[in-house]
Amino acid sequence: MSYADLTPLLAEDSPLDEAQKALIAELFAREQSLMAALPTDDPLDPKRRSRVDFTLPEILEQPDVIRATLGRERAAIAAAARSVAASNLRRICMTGCGDSLAVMTGVRSLLEDMTGLPCEPIQALDLAYYQHRLLGPDVLVITLSSSGTTTRTVEALMMAKARGAQALALSNTPGSALMTQSDHRLTIHAQRKGWPTQASTAAMALLSQFAIDIGAARGLDVSALQAALDAVPDQIAQVIADHQDSIAAIAEAERDRSTYLFAGGGTSYAAALFGAAKVKECTPDHAIAIPQEEFHHYNSQKLGDPLMLIAPAGPSVPRAHDTAQEGKRWGGQVYAIVTGDEPRFDDVADAVLRLPAVPESLSSLVYTIPVQLYAYHLAMAKFRAAEART
Repeated sequence: MSYADLTPLLAEDSPLDEAQKALIAELFAREQSLMAALPTDDPLDPKRRSRVDFTLPEILEQPDVIRATLGRERAAIAAAARSVAASNLRRICMTGCGDSLAVMTGVRSLLEDMTGLPCEPIQALDLAYYQHRLLGPDVLVITLSSSGTTTRTVEALMMAKARGAQALALSNTPGSALMTQSDHRLTIHAQRKGWPTQASTAAMALLSQFAIDIGAARGLDVSALQAALDAVPDQIAQVIADHQDSIAAIAEAERDRSTYLFAGGGTSYAAALFGAAKVKECTPDHAIAIPQEEFHHYNSQKLGDPLMLIAPAGPSVPRAHDTAQEGKRWGGQVYAIVTGDEPRFDDVADAVLRLPAVPESLSSLVYTIPVQLYAYHLAMAKFRAAEART
């Protein structure tokens, strides 16, 4: 089978030039090699264990990584924001795969508030193959790939450029395909030896600062949001210190489950996506992220299923309380992640994790931390159980 059979961007009628087609073919070959090297679902797979072992240190480093990323990229962020604010844009498309797409979900509301434009997260395959037709010079496409070589994301970028759209790329890898093909570039100063954690929160922080700088360029009062973003690293450190032991205990209690649920509304759906992704990466088990309202349109939680419910202060909290009630009615466990002394979950949740107050449009930066820790501790509990059986 030729690569032209795998992607329409290598077909004869593709808008890409020969050099771009050659790059896409090279990325496809690299991707297939990487997929073959992924860990298995063996309970004691040493490759998965190695990635999990690296994950906790990278979770703990997030406050320093966010500070370093924002500090080192400050001038580049401001320059990109000034350029975008001066452009006559009508729309922003935000694209990536996996955690990268969850990052876009996490910053969408803030970016819309600051730009006054519709900002739509779109899966990279969908943008590259289906939703590129309305792109043009008045559209900004924001792409994210830690490696800078995720094939579908690079394809989405190339299709956007072929349509004349502006492009902003974020990556951990300067000089990568994604970065070299873009008009603006922001570097994420984070590691990914473990399963992705700090690379995602640092990317959200970068895009949050980018959005705030656009707001400032448009004459908005961004002082409260800037202060809130500046406080995020300390809040993350506080959440880790306050809750790691209780999250480890929850993980131990839920060790023998095979399906793990996460739900959130609005911006908090990003944290649910991160939680499901981390459990699927760290463990051999199923994990599902459910948009808050969709939880209620099916019998989403089965007997014994654990649900992590992310509900920072905001308009979806009453519906999140309904979700907790339904989860308990269906015989599941419910663990609520809420703001401060929020009382509405005390009578229905099996445990309530109380986090600092954060503006809802920035909340995924902080409210993602408990689900990262949960996935890590689940994995370690499952490794210990598997070792005990051998």
